Amino acid sequence: MTELSLAAGLTPVSGSSDDRAMVLTAFMAFVVLSLLLCVLAGPEGDTTADFYTGNRSLTPMQNALALTGDYISAATLLGVSGLVAVAGYDGISLAVSSCLAVGVFLLLAGPLRNAGRYTLGDILALRAPGSSSRIAAATATLAVCLPFLVLQLAGAGSATALLLGLTSLGAEQVCTVFVGVLMIGYTVLGGMRGTSLVQIVKAGVVFTTMALLALLVLWHHDFDPGALLTAAERGSGLHDRYFEPGHALGDGAAGRLDFLSLQLSVVLGGACMPHILMRINSATDGATARRATRYAVAVMAAFFLCVVIAGLGAAGVVGGQKIRSVDSSGQLALLLLAGELGGGTPGLAGNVLYTAVACSVFVTVLAVVAGIALSAAAALAHDLHAHVARKGHMSERGEVRSARWAVGAVGGLGVLLAAMAQRLNLQSLTYLALTLAASTVLPACLYGLFWSRYNRTGLLWTVYGGVLCTTALYVCSLSFSGAPTSLMPGHDFHLIGLQSTAVLAIPMGFLLGWAGSVAGRRVRPTRGTGTDLRWRERVLVGAREE
Repeated sequence: MTELSLAAGLTPVSGSSDDRAMVLTAFMAFVVLSLLLCVLAGPEGDTTADFYTGNRSLTPMQNALALTGDYISAATLLGVSGLVAVAGYDGISLAVSSCLAVGVFLLLAGPLRNAGRYTLGDILALRAPGSSSRIAAATATLAVCLPFLVLQLAGAGSATALLLGLTSLGAEQVCTVFVGVLMIGYTVLGGMRGTSLVQIVKAGVVFTTMALLALLVLWHHDFDPGALLTAAERGSGLHDRYFEPGHALGDGAAGRLDFLSLQLSVVLGGACMPHILMRINSATDGATARRATRYAVAVMAAFFLCVVIAGLGAAGVVGGQKIRSVDSSGQLALLLLAGELGGGTPGLAGNVLYTAVACSVFVTVLAVVAGIALSAAAALAHDLHAHVARKGHMSERGEVRSARWAVGAVGGLGVLLAAMAQRLNLQSLTYLALTLAASTVLPACLYGLFWSRYNRTGLLWTVYGGVLCTTALYVCSLSFSGAPTSLMPGHDFHLIGLQSTAVLAIPMGFLLGWAGSVAGRRVRPTRGTGTDLRWRERVLVGAREE
């Protein structure tokens, strides 16, 4: 999955001063509205249930829209549509994979909600109570969230500066700090309920904009899908190879394996990101969680259909050569498409279309960053501070205060790293975050929920071994060095000719969990059967939380 990573020296998307004035006005209006929503919908009291889950007051449809908002990142909005425009089949395939991630999560939503309370640590501690499982869960959460947070913040700063017509490094860094401060404010003031409302507004804005863009593309081709496909094939510059695989990462055996690895990370890693797991804990019970996820699957399917149509429209209306000349990865295809379609629309209507797409980009990045920051802060405050440092003897008021400070700490660190990393190619951090989630969080959750022989040793091997192996594979891959798109393009010490190493890391994570459970097999206590029955009852049918 490609991510928003604007290259150094990229020129602003063509847009008049009126366009930029409308974009800036819309940005400010959204900022004011979002802050107002967070203040009005923020926690009514200093209770952990209110701050972490909004007292589970959202309806299934509201939870579905918030879940959709969590899944729609800059990668799904800009990356997938751009890949459809410049790579055809591979982009469409990645759109399907992104939608499948929600489908995989649907299978786990009920048991995860039944087993969980607030964080990943609550889920893992059900099978392995004690400090070690909490520390492992916090390690996995931070390992996944921090790269994704830095990536999103850096991309948000670049995109915001670009849309406002600013190209200097200082302007991008200022915009990054601005977005980061907003994110911290949303999360501190609103907690889960406030960020949920921002996600719902974001989902409505983005979905409406993409539906409008898709309708305009179809209208441009007289609502003839065949004409749209033909125009995309002709305008892409790839001709009859447009709907053949192999354009994204190469058409050789290594390229096909690399793309398969990328799809695995999107499907399996996207299904178990820590902020997604925290989101589903805001449902009242397992049945409600499944219902909300079913709604989210339907919304995401419609959204990705619009994304694919917009990507095809960009290839046909704008042209693949023009898109690649501005950004080789195609991540600005939507803005270029809006400019072309708006150019044929008189006056205000054209400006509104460009502004709507620009604001969708801004809203998308900002809302996702808030959700990631909340899940990372919850791991620090709930798992490490309240349960490890204070041994569970901490007032709810104190824990909420700790969580707010943790939001500031995580957000501040993310802003600092993102500002320092501006103009670096951070796209590969997407591969790292998704692969870490798929190789550590997914096996830990699956084994913990469904395998009766899984134990504390298996959990520790899964998390720590998975994090170390995945990070080592990343450092040895083309994502880190050896290619123009690497994090360190000026160096070359790669040993693995892949950009995404999920195809190696995911089996290793499952293998480590199995080997650790075998190596640390515990002797069952006399009354262990009752404990197992309580665990199975909690996971399968739900039980009152402790």
